[in-house]
Amino acid sequence: MTSNADEYEQQNVHEVYQHIAQHFSATRYKPWPIVEQYLQELPAGAVGLDVGCGNGKNLMVNRNVFIIASDRSENLAQIARQHQPHTAVVADILHLPHRDAQFDFAICIAVVHHLSTPERRVQAIAEIIRTVRPGSGTQPGGTVLIYAWALEQKHSRRGWDKGDQQDIMVPWVRKTPSAPNGTQTFNRYYHLFEEGELERDIEKAGGQVVTSGYEKDNWWAIATPKTSP
Repeated sequence: MTSNADEYEQQNVHEVYQHIAQHFSATRYKPWPIVEQYLQELPAGAVGLDVGCGNGKNLMVNRNVFIIASDRSENLAQIARQHQPHTAVVADILHLPHRDAQFDFAICIAVVHHLSTPERRVQAIAEIIRTVRPGSGTQPGGTVLIYAWALEQKHSRRGWDKGDQQDIMVPWVRKTPSAPNGTQTFNRYYHLFEEGELERDIEKAGGQVVTSGYEKDNWWAIATPKTSP
């Protein structure tokens, strides 16, 4: 892997999603069950973030909250902006344009696995945690829901499992009549999280795991900012 992680991710993640945005969006239309449950259980009037929102499919789950969505892909952010009254901006997960401790919640679904080093994955999680309210006294803090692809997928069509390579390229095949054989393939970088890795990264990032689990070939965790002793 190149030592310049910015350039590597630009080529193998960001540029790919710019190219495939419309096709990708057409395949993403239903919220995952735990994401849907998390959003529906938020109190009315809550304000939060969807970091790496893609086409914004999760924005309309709970119409009683307001979400500021963001994505590194301008083409995907433009699609997400259609989900009014929510808004979507172009932003880098490593440098979010939000002040500290401003939000009641944040979701980050299938994004951190695109960061190509352990340090950048922890930094991304820390950026998200930074934006939500810490607890104080008897008042609970805001929460963050994070999903990342699992290494343990032996029952899926992909078949990965413990002992397999964690840093991989995953092809996205798009029909393109002008291309040879009528298709065009784009390779995206993924880091496959092993069991317990997401929780460890959250702790390193200054978060405290509330609950975690496995769903749809992903590890997920709900976390809150650590409170000062």
